[in-house]
Amino acid sequence: MTPEQLAAKILQALAALADDGTITVEGGLPRELKVERPKNPEHGDYATNVAMQLGKRAGLNPRQFAELLAARLRDDEAITAVEIAGPGFINLRVAADAQGKVAQAILDAGPAYGTSDSLHGRTINLEFISANPTGPLHLGHTRWAAVGDALARVLTAAGASVSREFYINDRGNQMDKFGASLRAAAHGEPIPGDGYHGEYILDLAKRIVAEVPGITELPADEQVIAFREAGYERQLKEQQEQLEHFRTKFDVWFSERSLHEQDGVPHAIQKLRDQGHLYESDDALWMRTTDFTDDKDRVLIRSNGEPTYFASDAAYYVNKRERGFETCIYLLGADHHGYVNRLKAIAACAGDDPEHNIEILIGQLVKILKGGEEMRLSKRAGTIVTLAELVEEGGVDALRYTLCRYPADSPLTLDIEEMTRQASENPVFYVQYAHARLASILRNADELGIKLDEFDPGLLSHEREGDLLRALAEFPRVVATAAELREPHRIARYLEDTASAFHKFYDSCRVLPRGDEEVEPVHKARLTLVSATRTVLANGLDLLGVSAPERM
Repeated sequence: MTPEQLAAKILQALAALADDGTITVEGGLPRELKVERPKNPEHGDYATNVAMQLGKRAGLNPRQFAELLAARLRDDEAITAVEIAGPGFINLRVAADAQGKVAQAILDAGPAYGTSDSLHGRTINLEFISANPTGPLHLGHTRWAAVGDALARVLTAAGASVSREFYINDRGNQMDKFGASLRAAAHGEPIPGDGYHGEYILDLAKRIVAEVPGITELPADEQVIAFREAGYERQLKEQQEQLEHFRTKFDVWFSERSLHEQDGVPHAIQKLRDQGHLYESDDALWMRTTDFTDDKDRVLIRSNGEPTYFASDAAYYVNKRERGFETCIYLLGADHHGYVNRLKAIAACAGDDPEHNIEILIGQLVKILKGGEEMRLSKRAGTIVTLAELVEEGGVDALRYTLCRYPADSPLTLDIEEMTRQASENPVFYVQYAHARLASILRNADELGIKLDEFDPGLLSHEREGDLLRALAEFPRVVATAAELREPHRIARYLEDTASAFHKFYDSCRVLPRGDEEVEPVHKARLTLVSATRTVLANGLDLLGVSAPERM
């Protein structure tokens, strides 16, 4: 029995009490409720405070209300005990055969176990990397690559339709500086002080010269443009390949240039003008964002006729909404905290609800330690630690899991040695080892000729079996909550708790027969539980983009 199934039984009992006139609840009965696992297992398998929520509305004190509900729940064969505690908490114990059926339900669902329709019908645009195509992706991008991809997986598992988007900052002075830097490197000239430095510029310039014949013979101004475009193409391809290797995929690579080349900016400005939030002052065009909590109004078009970067932001938001996305989620770095109010103001000025149609998540800084020292410099990029170097140092699995394990809005310090250490103290190893151990048990069972056919769920009556079953039953709710709160780190913490419950079960309950022992029904029941646990760990690791190894 899952928590959701138990909640449904409680709702049915409440409905029965209302139908026969035993209770009358002002405002009606709730359509849904949650049951929780008590922190102290001695209090039962699950608990609900519904009597405290509804008692006063029914003209009863909570304990009186709880007694009426408990009497009805005690008639259910799937519930073995109902106790009332404190001011009106109801503690419940579930029958072993009812709880054991969770294992079969997991096996029946397979990879779909944990999914739900809690966000069904929601269309979400998730933009989680915004970068210039002028150099390697760095440490900040790496955190969002892991967290953003995991969030996309979790939102999809909760039933939402999600488009993963990379915003290419391919317009502006930085692109021209990139082109000038490459041209200078190709000619062996000093790179401009405000240009791009690092070995990658020298390597990229050499590649371009070799792959684009005659580029160095063009007039100087044309060379800058030619090197800019050739560098753009190759650097973007490198970013795409690195992210693919990091198991981070995007549905859309959106070019900032396209907003200007395809009239996206004029179109958005006209839409905002129609909403009545634009005005002209000092020969410039402004958006009155202070009407919507921004600290100052923002310039869209400068007095010289040039659009600002804010104009691109506004046009980009309008473009997303016109592509049919109900909610636009932005994952931004710590240095973009000032963007929250201005982006929400854009949504409001466009006629949208800034509390529903746009969400901005701010991620905090990450420090990487190696040998006890902070990694600050890149061999190739000169001043930044790159995604490629981090993957080389820590590996995809360890890096993704560790970055996803913590709330994105908290600063993070990662130690390369600790992150890659194969020990139970290392969370990613601990969870992956549990999966590998489960796979090994099932391989041994297969070698013994034990088939996972029908089993008696009532045989899973050991305390540790119950603990593990209840942990597995929580998975769908954990995924739905992680999606609702935009917190994929909840998946990692759940996996660690479930791996711990499995190890305790395995230490207490013999799964396979010893020596010449006959295969008993209890062995098959426990093997079914092992297989269900393996499914849940694999599904959870997949939500984080982390592999589930068969052997370690």
